[in-house]
Amino acid sequence: MSQEELKQKVLNLLEEQKVGTLATVEQDKPHTRYMTFFHEGLTLYTPTSKETHKAEEIEKNPNVHILIGYSGEGFGDTYAEIAGTAALTDDRELIDRLWSDEMEKWFKGKEDPNLVILKIEPTSIRYMNEGSRTPAELSL
Repeated sequence: MSQEELKQKVLNLLEEQKVGTLATVEQDKPHTRYMTFFHEGLTLYTPTSKETHKAEEIEKNPNVHILIGYSGEGFGDTYAEIAGTAALTDDRELIDRLWSDEMEKWFKGKEDPNLVILKIEPTSIRYMNEGSRTPAELSL
């Protein structure tokens, strides 16, 4: 498959699947949790509190790994492995764009001073589990 076809498959997957795992590094070991992801192109975003362990971990080591897309019974779903670098941002325009009332479970509204967005810029993306055509690595 061409790089353009592969990019479109990854973008479609990111549009369809919002929940994935985010792994950070804590004391030289992976620390993984489920997160909800939004995207603009291949850049990923996820809201978090600046008071969390993940915020501390990312400030010490911005390298992260995401798995997103596997939602079935364990056989055959396509998914993406995304390695990237993360940064915390309190960009109000970005928070306004990503805000959902569902986030009120964790935040006191979009003006909550602890609400920040993790912005993840991919350094590598592998599209997985589509038969003999994968794994396929997207050139970034």
